[in-house]
Amino acid sequence: MTVVAHQAGATTSSPHLAGGALPDAYEELRAEVLEALGRRAVDPGDGGAVAGLVGELVDAYQARARAGMGGRALADPGAMSGRLCRAVLDFGPLSRFVAGDQVVEELVIVGADVSYIDAGGRWAMLDEPVTEAELRSVVDRLLASVGLAVDTANPMVQAQVLDGSARIGVVIPPVSDVLNACIRWYLPRHETLAKLIACDALPPAPANLLAACMLTPTGVVITGQPSAGKTSLANAVVRTAPESRRVICCEDTPEIDPRHLSPFRWRTRRAGPDGTGEINLRDLVRTALGMRPDLIVVGEVRGAEAYELTRAGNAGCGLVTTLHANSARAGLQALMSTAVMAAVNVDSAQVRAVFSSIVDLVVHLDREPLEEAGTGGVRRQVMEVAAVPTLQASEADFCVEPIFVRDRLGAAMRWTGAPLPDDLATRLDRALRPRDMSVQGILDGRDHLV
Repeated sequence: MTVVAHQAGATTSSPHLAGGALPDAYEELRAEVLEALGRRAVDPGDGGAVAGLVGELVDAYQARARAGMGGRALADPGAMSGRLCRAVLDFGPLSRFVAGDQVVEELVIVGADVSYIDAGGRWAMLDEPVTEAELRSVVDRLLASVGLAVDTANPMVQAQVLDGSARIGVVIPPVSDVLNACIRWYLPRHETLAKLIACDALPPAPANLLAACMLTPTGVVITGQPSAGKTSLANAVVRTAPESRRVICCEDTPEIDPRHLSPFRWRTRRAGPDGTGEINLRDLVRTALGMRPDLIVVGEVRGAEAYELTRAGNAGCGLVTTLHANSARAGLQALMSTAVMAAVNVDSAQVRAVFSSIVDLVVHLDREPLEEAGTGGVRRQVMEVAAVPTLQASEADFCVEPIFVRDRLGAAMRWTGAPLPDDLATRLDRALRPRDMSVQGILDGRDHLV
């Protein structure tokens, strides 16, 4: 979880054309190269042949420009040739990101503008000239590698690419004004609760409470807005589980990595071109429940898999999952609503009652920019750890009991003095007893697992 990230200044590079930037020259040459590749049946993977063809066409362009037959002479023909070769043989201006030469967390394309978040959490702009058509070509190649395409008939596409190491979302006109794409890489996350304590994401007492929850079957839901640090916290929590636990991770993109547990790590699969072969999160969760897990981890609940989670309590296993929400209570409501929509003829009150019995804690995170400090950074912190008592017959809605709260981002987190629900406290005390610890000792800061 990155607590403070500094804004990297955007830079612009010198154009490869004399007298100023003329991106049309590059697009003209790129179109000529692609047309010539097909016409001459040149293998696009043959570096020598491609380089020879590109050199020939760049020389021809220079000759025309100097003869006054169109265009302006290139200031650096070698640089232009290199850029054209990279567009054919690799992924053009995004090659260093795709190859992993420059590690980034996320890359965003808006028309011809490219920005990215580097591994340190800093925003930066691509420092070389680029065109929207060139970026569209790169996006098309990434999608084609998994048998997909984006076009006017199918203007919105999401997919896993680069051997499952990244997730891409693409929207094109007429839905958007220009090409919109977001590529998010799976980066190995090495967060631990100790590290999150050190960076002030959460204090020791709630961290120890979450660690205690991994000692016995417990339901933990982590909520927050996008990029609030939900996955980072989920990783840190699951990594405290004892090595004897059988853990099954179900995700769209593999981001939960409790490798000390030798877990089953499953991911979804899109349908093939013929519309068959899809494996979704609901399928994964349903299968996981039949394999006697001690803990099921669902990377992010967004759809029908929510209904399958209602069976987790009956399976007697623990649960850790994340979802987008603005508060702990809103997260429970979103979980219930999603499950109800996925079911057929299921009463919402029944689903609510089931979730109140299998979800023990809801942890809510928030984030804010630190613009007032002039850093352009981001603060991410746990705002609330709330217990979820089992619904009583007379209750019509979730009862959420705040255990630890933070009044605002940057403020200290405090224990409200509220006890945990009896059932949860009993389970945790039983698991803590061999360590000569207790729930009360954790809540008041005397006992430490982290």
